[in-house]
Amino acid sequence: MALPYKISTLLYCFNERDEVLLLERRKEPNRGLWSPCGGKLKMETGESPYTCACREAEEEIGLRILPTDLHLTGIVTEHGYEGQSHWLMFLFELTEKLAKLPPPHDEGRFSFFSRDALKGLALPQTDREQIWPLFWRHRGGFFAAHCHCHPDGRNDWKLEESTQPSTINHQPSGNARRTDH
Repeated sequence: MALPYKISTLLYCFNERDEVLLLERRKEPNRGLWSPCGGKLKMETGESPYTCACREAEEEIGLRILPTDLHLTGIVTEHGYEGQSHWLMFLFELTEKLAKLPPPHDEGRFSFFSRDALKGLALPQTDREQIWPLFWRHRGGFFAAHCHCHPDGRNDWKLEESTQPSTINHQPSGNARRTDH
């Protein structure tokens, strides 16, 4: 059976204490689990991953940003995720620090967490296995990874590209602006 392909963006946002903003999801996929905010590309309009990330930042956390406020940290593909679909995910880090917790959202509730606190959170299996470790190792750099998700819950991972942070010079643009909904 052929599965649909879904394309999404995830936003890795941090506060001044370098705590990451996560959303406890009220909707599928990953209902009841903590994930970075983000969403699916509007493929019917030809939306780019950067435009999608900017739109999702405004819709979910009330922050108007430009593509230059983002650093593409990773691209992850998941083959047969939960037996439902294939995913192509663009993982962006927002280069500006968040000053406060975003207001509640219909997608779920937000909270900031330290890196160590992630160990005790309910996270999607693929996030816990590889996506978070790869993000931390490549923060400020870039990686591409592929996961073959098997029906028995086993996942086979392949790191397809890895550029360490020390080889990339990236500076925040300072263009992020909070909007009120």
